[in-house]
Amino acid sequence: MHSNFKSGTALLLALGITAGATAPIVMTAPAFAQATFPDVASNYWAAQFIQELASRNIIEGFPDGSFRPNEAVTRAQFAALIRKAFPNAQNVRTPINFSDVPTNFWASQAIQDAYTSGFLAGYPGGTFRPNENIPRAQVLVSLANGLNYTSAGSADAVLQAYTDAASIPGFARNSIAAATERRIVVNYPDVRFLSPNQTATRADVAAFIYQALVSSGQVAAIQSPYIVGQVAPPQAVTIPAGTAIPLRYENAERILLAKNEPQPTPITLTVAQNIVTADGTVLIPAGSQVAGQLVVSQDAAQFVASELVLANGQRLPISATSDAITETESIRRGSNTGSLLKNAALGSAAAAGIAAVTGDRNIRAGEVLIGTGVGALAGLIFGGDRVDLISIRPNSDLNLRLTTDFQLPRQ
Repeated sequence: MHSNFKSGTALLLALGITAGATAPIVMTAPAFAQATFPDVASNYWAAQFIQELASRNIIEGFPDGSFRPNEAVTRAQFAALIRKAFPNAQNVRTPINFSDVPTNFWASQAIQDAYTSGFLAGYPGGTFRPNENIPRAQVLVSLANGLNYTSAGSADAVLQAYTDAASIPGFARNSIAAATERRIVVNYPDVRFLSPNQTATRADVAAFIYQALVSSGQVAAIQSPYIVGQVAPPQAVTIPAGTAIPLRYENAERILLAKNEPQPTPITLTVAQNIVTADGTVLIPAGSQVAGQLVVSQDAAQFVASELVLANGQRLPISATSDAITETESIRRGSNTGSLLKNAALGSAAAAGIAAVTGDRNIRAGEVLIGTGVGALAGLIFGGDRVDLISIRPNSDLNLRLTTDFQLPRQ
């Protein structure tokens, strides 16, 4: 009993409460909010919960500056924390005089407030047991009841999230299911183990109360792998090297390039069909754009992609190439360029070569010019009665394969 009194007295100070044998309770506000503690490392599992509550003066450290996250919390101490966390809670019950809570008890008013607002209840016989350590299950029941949360579905179905669900007391099952649905439950070190009958520590209570404040819209959510039902932050999806990406070119049915195109030809193609996972999740939607260049080397052309532009405008670097295209098409002197080049797009050197062979200096009419333009190629020399061009059918020849794994942010 004496050891309980000593630890209780220390915790009174930690909660900003002055105790005395007959003196009234005094709630004291600290000169500043202490948000960091020497015994709560930045990578401690509950550090952010503790820091956020401390910065709001809901929970405090001890006179020596420590927080003592693993110390047990009594029912009286929890009532005091509830009073600080939910100061505007409405009364739903008539006050009661607990036989074991004298009017001069340090937490008498906090206990009355927690009782009348529906957060805590007493035991048969009119007792409250203020110095009894509070189990984790009771903390969760208190928060769910005080916030008037009920489970939207079957409690048994919800509680399947816990490996030790069978150990949850019967009176607590519906309330803990409601708390679970509201993401109030935080389980360390294994999110699957509730440990409902284990005494709640100061770290546990800080995490539960903070999540209750999140659930009621009073504070911003934080990310923790120990919150049951926590929505994980978006993760990148890896599309492995070798994945095929079918493309189409909407401006022409054929692309003609000279074997001596002096520089790569910029071009943008369209993803022809959704790229999906095995379960049908769309990763790259049809209609996304792929920007890159047609590169001619050793009498072969190849599309080298450099950027993927998603439908939402997001631009992502991509490393992918088409197969090398070696098919050729000959343009002979006297050919009718109007019919020959219908629905064709020309690389700049190809356009210059066709103009030189056919004598048609007005080759822009009726076809799409890609690349640098004819005027920049006056120095190129084409001779003879024909010019052999690389002929690309973009809707079949320019399908891509990823050359490296592609990291796609989860949408």
